[in-house]
Amino acid sequence: MTTSPLPEDRIPVIVGVGEIVDRPKDIAAGLEPLALLVEALKRAEADSGAQWLAEIQSLDIVNFLSWRYQDPARQLSDRLGIKPAHAYYGPVGGESPIRYLHEAAQRIARGECSVAAVCGAEAQGTATRAERAGIALPWTPFAHDVPEPKRGAAFQKPMAVTLGVFRPVTVYPFYEAATSAHWGQTPREAMAESGRLWATYSDVAAQNPNAWLKRHFTPEEITTPTPDNRLIAWPYTKLMVANPTVNMGGAVLITSLAKARAAGIAEHRLIHIWGGASAEEPRDYLVRDQFFESHAQNAVLKAAMELGGDDGQVNGQAFDAIELYSCFPCVPKMARRTLGLGADVQPTVTGGLTFFGAPLNTYMTHAACAMVRKLRSGAGLGLLYGQGGFVTKHHALVLSRQPPRAALAQDTSVQAEADRHRGPVPEFVTEAGGKSAVESFTVIYGRNNEIEHGVVMLRTSDHARALARVPARDGQTLAHLMNMDRTPVGSSGDLVSADDGVLEWRVG
Repeated sequence: MTTSPLPEDRIPVIVGVGEIVDRPKDIAAGLEPLALLVEALKRAEADSGAQWLAEIQSLDIVNFLSWRYQDPARQLSDRLGIKPAHAYYGPVGGESPIRYLHEAAQRIARGECSVAAVCGAEAQGTATRAERAGIALPWTPFAHDVPEPKRGAAFQKPMAVTLGVFRPVTVYPFYEAATSAHWGQTPREAMAESGRLWATYSDVAAQNPNAWLKRHFTPEEITTPTPDNRLIAWPYTKLMVANPTVNMGGAVLITSLAKARAAGIAEHRLIHIWGGASAEEPRDYLVRDQFFESHAQNAVLKAAMELGGDDGQVNGQAFDAIELYSCFPCVPKMARRTLGLGADVQPTVTGGLTFFGAPLNTYMTHAACAMVRKLRSGAGLGLLYGQGGFVTKHHALVLSRQPPRAALAQDTSVQAEADRHRGPVPEFVTEAGGKSAVESFTVIYGRNNEIEHGVVMLRTSDHARALARVPARDGQTLAHLMNMDRTPVGSSGDLVSADDGVLEWRVG
């Protein structure tokens, strides 16, 4: 798609970023998400050095999961005393902050608005503490009549729900096992890579004043199970997964280059939005062709590389700073390979969803804030990559202190490119028997660090796909699955139907 240069009033720039971290000693004094949003927006305005809040014409709010509101976009607008033409409260998705930033920039490029805000907040830490203590929080009344947003189980097959593999923490391990086998790694080597990568995230979080856990963790601390670092779903320990029990708010203010200059904002503080790309995998992960790569992720990151490439040099080194979404290690491990980056990659400017904290859908709002600060300090070109669901929704955005070489494109989808690489999808079956081979697997643990059961994703002798249980009593099969020196992916075993009608698998 060709684009043409635009006048300054159609060039979008980020002018302000704001964050707040709330750590109340008194539970009842904790700030609710709407209050965190207001404070984050005020801080973003203060960061810009000019007055913007009263002029907001486009307002996007990242979906809340820690508290439910009636029409949160209207309530926030009322608190700010504004009536934006575009006021949107979106669905669940970890990529959504990046998408909203991209879409807000496109509105400015189309001349539909001149000031836009993207913001998100969660107070899961306070909400969880209050629930456990039996304390009623003095917040805006919880909107019980507002439907809970669709998540996880709503998009998955009944058998996935029955076996407990319908939550992110139990689905991402399928990608972890499949990717490491595809890359020729032993599970021990894959675990070591995850530990080193996560230690790098923790290093950045330790230096970020807005991080929830501000200390360095060694790779061994991260990957070794302990009473305080229990196994959740093999191979992930608590320190390898997102930490949602935080209280945080973040906001980004965007305007046109002309309006920013008229407000007297220094050029080195203006961050240009060059563009980006988006694509998705099927919501039901069991109807994907394989689990050792994401075609949507590949297409999105390759499009971002092309956007940021210089003189035809299309590779990850085009970026001086990157944020690779980090809900679970397999995501940035896949991404850095697509970007052509080595194992020594600096994958974050923020600190990651384990250590910085995971305010549910809005981590990438904070990543955008951190990236703006990084670019203002001198980095040339930045990449923000977010994803949501189960390696499902992907969005990348390229930012820079320098003006873009071309006008912002309005078409962000690279879905056709993703779909072009998708292979045949095996039929999913719930009745099968005989020999079958492991496509991927996980082992689910309880809070007492005891195995609940294993789950294997299989290919049957008829080349269909099935999910099967490995009972906790089957120590031989579980030991085979969790062998650190040889991947079980591709190994064969026997598939039978248990008394409750659920398929079970044992090595043989």
